[in-house]
Amino acid sequence: MDMTHPVGTTPLDTITDGIVGKPLDRVDGPSKVTGTATYAYEYREPENIAYGYLVPASIARGRIATLDTAAAEAMPGVVAVLTYRNAPKQGSASQQVEPQLASDRIDHYGQAVACVVADSFEQARAAAYAVAVGYAPDPVNAALDANLDRAVKPKDRGTSPADTSVGDADAAFASAPVKVEVQYTTPLQTHAMMEPHATLAYWRRGQLILFTANQMPNRGQAILASVLNMNKDNIRIVSRYVGGGFGAKLTPHPDAVLAALASKVVDRPVKLALTRQQVFHSTFHRSDTVQRIRLGATRDGRLVSVAHRSWSGNQVGEQNFEAAAEVTRSLYATPNILTQHRLAELDIPTASAMRAPGEAVGMLAIECAMDELAEALKLDPVELRIRNDASQDPTKLIPYSTRAMVPCLRHGAEMFGWDKRVATPGGVRDGQWTVGLGVAAASRGNPLQPAKAWVRIGPDGIATTRAAMTDIGTGSYTILTQIASELLGLPPEMVRTELGDTDFPMSSGSGGSFGAGSAGSALYDACLVMRRKLLAAAGMSDGATFRDGRITEGNRSVTLASLAGPSGIEADGGIEPGTMHKLYSQQSYGAHFAEVGVDMDTGEIRLRRMLGVFTAGRILNAKTARSQAIGGMIFGVGAALTEAVALDPRFGMFVNHNLAEYHVPVHADIPAIDAVFLPELDDKSNPLKSKGIGELGICGAGAAVANAVYNATGVRIRDYPLTLDKVLAGFEARDRPERRSAVPAATQGG
Repeated sequence: MDMTHPVGTTPLDTITDGIVGKPLDRVDGPSKVTGTATYAYEYREPENIAYGYLVPASIARGRIATLDTAAAEAMPGVVAVLTYRNAPKQGSASQQVEPQLASDRIDHYGQAVACVVADSFEQARAAAYAVAVGYAPDPVNAALDANLDRAVKPKDRGTSPADTSVGDADAAFASAPVKVEVQYTTPLQTHAMMEPHATLAYWRRGQLILFTANQMPNRGQAILASVLNMNKDNIRIVSRYVGGGFGAKLTPHPDAVLAALASKVVDRPVKLALTRQQVFHSTFHRSDTVQRIRLGATRDGRLVSVAHRSWSGNQVGEQNFEAAAEVTRSLYATPNILTQHRLAELDIPTASAMRAPGEAVGMLAIECAMDELAEALKLDPVELRIRNDASQDPTKLIPYSTRAMVPCLRHGAEMFGWDKRVATPGGVRDGQWTVGLGVAAASRGNPLQPAKAWVRIGPDGIATTRAAMTDIGTGSYTILTQIASELLGLPPEMVRTELGDTDFPMSSGSGGSFGAGSAGSALYDACLVMRRKLLAAAGMSDGATFRDGRITEGNRSVTLASLAGPSGIEADGGIEPGTMHKLYSQQSYGAHFAEVGVDMDTGEIRLRRMLGVFTAGRILNAKTARSQAIGGMIFGVGAALTEAVALDPRFGMFVNHNLAEYHVPVHADIPAIDAVFLPELDDKSNPLKSKGIGELGICGAGAAVANAVYNATGVRIRDYPLTLDKVLAGFEARDRPERRSAVPAATQGG
């Protein structure tokens, strides 16, 4: 099955009381709360497991000058110490994954310089501290803001170019009667998922088997095949449960490569987990950005020019850039749009995808710039966005598959009580607090990836489905159970969903908000094939009804178990993108509304309430969809108020490399928060007519909070996160006229 044409009427449309869309409890919930859901580091088979411990580099750039492992090798329980001197030869890097211990060269702080293997974790850790390493360091160049002039245009990514231009944005801006020209900066961020990266690796008859935390097992197979110089068919990855990823586990990391190498050397299974501190430097992070935005509009608020230029950084040799300006290409109607990305080579760990890469930080800037334009126009911020709604993609010049941003804005404004907002900043007081409201649009691309699935009905009537899909806490087990349950007419308890194993049919994995649509569509196709096989076996027509484990037509009814017979019956299915994504611009949409209070003396910001209203095609599970949206919104609150990796540019080191000092929102930070989905079907998205949700919730959420802070205080902070020291500096500049010249002007009116 592919998406070459829009989807017509499907069984999901005609079954009015089906289980798809219902708030079914997570089918994996009992396993997780009872501790029987096994994560990568928790496997205890096979026997005779050894433990690895990574020894990280303490410089950002240079070479290993001296290396002494004798003391470590002599310690109790130590089986081996791997270094560049004795590590097995490897192949080539692939998709930002490098061979480990391949040379004496150091390219970033925290890079593995040794791997100690011992009979216990404690023995390996103790010996790791006994490895003596001396370095010949090179000069370090690690800060993005000091390297903007050296940044260059990166390579285009697939169908997403680094730069785009429609019309003449510069000329239109020059002649626009109302202008906004601002710069926003976002910091380095890290994923901070609950489960650290971990792998259990062992070899069996020439096959490498890894129980590891990986969002996309099939991709991981191909990457490790390149790095380890193997045939990918000789690599099996098992990731049945993943304790959060947010992009940090899209690829294998040093834990997987080192565990595989160590297992080969010691001829034993090797288990290796990165410490929380090691995760910060040994795996991916989100780059910081510098974003410069120019908006030109008519006096009645129609955009005539949008220019969004963004700078990000990455390790020397890497081409991945933070596509912060990409969302701007399709966000609002205007005849003149310019977007540019520039990339600076820095002596830091690798930067790569983090939840909603591009949009998450891009909308922190563009949606605040829109708020600043609304103020310059003396126009309501909701109305400004509605007034600039687009009827077609303004950059690609193709129609949208669906676009419901305006209904989300209007519905959200009504639910939130936006009509009570006081436009004058600082106009609402609550004792010691000033109170403000903010709004921002939400938009996130809706990709579809190739995927396959398998389903079997056994002689007991139980359906088993398999795919190399993963569940990273998003609810994949549950929604796939619902799809099979509805299409085969079985109660959910008679569907067994098995995921996270490359021995299963190839799947998309979890990432980019394509997981549910891609894996779900593949299973949908497999279930349609199964339905046809069952109908043929029963001698019934397409009009027959599947319900309660039976097929019924007229006065005749047979059980699926009887049709399956003693051998069972199997079916395969799959999905390919087709041409719909080329003919139509596909995004999910929404609107965020936030209310904050700001303490007038301390500058403390407190979120008081927040609402997100979204459209994302068919909702496959009302409970997990709402949970995903709220989780994204909380992610956005963190980006606005707390999250920042602190870089020491002298050493290329992330100073706050732990969860005590890398601050994410906690329960006390998130009071009343809700997410609502408006009804929508997208027949050009996938056979389910659904859209991606996982990253939509974060897009624009932080901007709504930042806009609320401005409405509460009259202080516009353009450097994220909005910490109280920046608020206090804004208070001082606002209240002392002689210091105002030090604060960049927010807008220029014509």
